[in-house]
Amino acid sequence: MINLNDAYEIARYIKEVKKKTPVKVYVNTEDLSIESTEEFKSFGMGNSYILVGDYQDIMNFLEKQGDKIKDTHVEYDRRNSAIPLYNFLHENARIEPGALIRDMVTIEKNAVVMMGAVINIGAFVGEGSMVDMNAVIGARGTLGKNVHLGAGAVVAGVLEPPSATPVIIEDDVLIGANAVILEGVRIGKGAVVAAGSVVTSDVEAGAVVAGSPAKVIKMKDEKTADKTKLMDDLRVLD
Repeated sequence: MINLNDAYEIARYIKEVKKKTPVKVYVNTEDLSIESTEEFKSFGMGNSYILVGDYQDIMNFLEKQGDKIKDTHVEYDRRNSAIPLYNFLHENARIEPGALIRDMVTIEKNAVVMMGAVINIGAFVGEGSMVDMNAVIGARGTLGKNVHLGAGAVVAGVLEPPSATPVIIEDDVLIGANAVILEGVRIGKGAVVAAGSVVTSDVEAGAVVAGSPAKVIKMKDEKTADKTKLMDDLRVLD
């Protein structure tokens, strides 16, 4: 298991791991029974099969079958990928279609990941947090509990430069749509980042910031808290 707190170790893993092109291949055959092997899985019978595995392994097998292969169709979504997609079927979270989540992330209970969101290796999404449509959490980015990362917002990743520290968003923070949080920034508990802001330095707890670069415009008050409160009904699954 790699140390996800070490950018150099992640980069070394990406360099050394066997790159894969996962595919699903539909095959029509004649007088050929295709059984699963160590390289790929086979589903079907008779003259029709679906093969699941790495592209090169399956193609190597099919090329050896000559005229017994009558037709093929290949479905794929990546090429020479170093990091597989995350298997989130065991998570007690709401993950909507089209979210792109790479392996070695943490998604806690009652989190919500909306359509088109991207979550990279080493990222952490805390309990009850929402990653809204088309938002991005880069490598090693961290959201605390009950955070709302608005649509199109970006939490910058940290693999390059490897010396930079990850973005840390503490609990109960609201980040507006299309905001950008740059490498190394820490957003304090309960802060609010206005839509479209570019945050280049740390934000203290309870502050409301806006602009590019973002500056403190006030401290969070009851009116702001009411406008930015989260809806539990969007998160609780039980």
